Amino acid sequence: MNSERIHFLIDLAIHEGKFDDFAITAKSMIAGTAGEAGALEYEWFLSKDNSSCRLLESYANPAAVQAHLSSTVVRELVPKLLAFATISRFEVYGNPDEPSAAGLLAFGAQIYRHWQGLPSQQSGTSSTAAD
Repeated sequence: MNSERIHFLIDLAIHEGKFDDFAITAKSMIAGTAGEAGALEYEWFLSKDNSSCRLLESYANPAAVQAHLSSTVVRELVPKLLAFATISRFEVYGNPDEPSAAGLLAFGAQIYRHWQGLPSQQSGTSSTAAD
């Protein structure tokens, strides 16, 4: 795992009768996030009955998280989305900077700081027992 990367796991309970509005807003959020430097993953998963959604986000580093939190997506579209859904779980994995952590906590996030894991693998290199 790259210890600079920061991951979000967000579960949303979609309000009854609001799926269409939720879907339109989510598409706008995807379009906005697609243009952000350092946004590595922004994937939405939907339950079979369209009543709940899981959003997985990954950012290259704390600066990318800060840029996302300062973006139009978060400032304008997240409040709009929350008119159609409620956050039921928000977990952050990694080490956001202090201003980002404060913003994430304001949304109800639980932050799990990176502790340990596999070293990052660089493409094009391999290691064997003979090395």
